[in-house]
Amino acid sequence: MSLKKVHDNQPKDFKFTDGNLKKAEEILKRYPEKNKKSAVMPFLYLAQKQNSNWIPLAAMKYIAKFLSMPYISVYEVATFYSMYNLAPVGKHFIQVCTTTPCLIRGADKIVKLCKEKISPNENELSQKGNCSWMEVECLGACVNAPMIQINDDYYEDLDEKSATEILNSLIKDKPLKPGSYRERKNTAPEKKTINGENHA
Repeated sequence: MSLKKVHDNQPKDFKFTDGNLKKAEEILKRYPEKNKKSAVMPFLYLAQKQNSNWIPLAAMKYIAKFLSMPYISVYEVATFYSMYNLAPVGKHFIQVCTTTPCLIRGADKIVKLCKEKISPNENELSQKGNCSWMEVECLGACVNAPMIQINDDYYEDLDEKSATEILNSLIKDKPLKPGSYRERKNTAPEKKTINGENHA
């Protein structure tokens, strides 16, 4: 997405919804009054969830005022961590792990599918504007490789068929359920059928 488009998407104002304001007040209770700026990271995450997966500049200014800290300090935190999105990523934000275990088990094919079905380039909104994707480093589910993260959910033990079905469901705005696509529970061994009975 171009810098112009990022600028065009910036809202003029931002404030927490009533529900998120209550959550913010609960977060602040974890810190002494003199250290309330320590709440900046959970506040940024709250703003991101409220604003369709990305944090506008107006939200950073709002958080700075809320926590009585310089705006530039909030901006520095937001730009340092990759978990904060500073431009629109779509309602369904797909992160494809391409670290070695996932790559060995076919993550490159999932990247190819994302280019075909979502957008030719990383961090570029789909035609409908409801999806985007990017490659990321290890997401910590190596034993269930290859896997992708969509917003807060993990989709694991994928292959081309299951990845295609998942991406199609996002495009239609009817996401499939997360979890293992080989019917594993967490990192348990796969179930095998022997003489009509299921065995781990």
